[in-house]
Amino acid sequence: MGMNVGSSGGGEDPETMLDVNTTPLIDVMLVLLVMLIITIPIQLHSVNLDMPPPQPNQPHVDPIVHEVAVDFDGTVFWDGAAVPNHAALEAKLAEVVAIPDQPEVHIKPNKLADYGYVANVMASAQRLGVKKMAMVGNEQFLN
Repeated sequence: MGMNVGSSGGGEDPETMLDVNTTPLIDVMLVLLVMLIITIPIQLHSVNLDMPPPQPNQPHVDPIVHEVAVDFDGTVFWDGAAVPNHAALEAKLAEVVAIPDQPEVHIKPNKLADYGYVANVMASAQRLGVKKMAMVGNEQFLN
């Protein structure tokens, strides 16, 4: 802390002016900041995963795929055959869920199909527990 005292050339009491010298405080803060930056450990941007060991002689098995097509009028086709009602569709989806290694269910809506029909099929599949479900034929919606 510095003190500025006026001249002693008068009979009056000198005015004292007190100012805080902030330069040493700033110097100390900069030194602390540099020390903090230097001591921060380097962050490694990697994630360690425990992967199973490769099995070189494992045969490649193509997955079983069931195609569910939804027509413009709400008619549902299971692998090309028309499904008579919604209960029959849910029965076929329940058969898929019962298999330990679930087959894939590809849902292919017609371009003119109402979204409600497609959403109904998807909701049924999700509710019954179908894990491998995909939408296919989306390229028809690009135009």
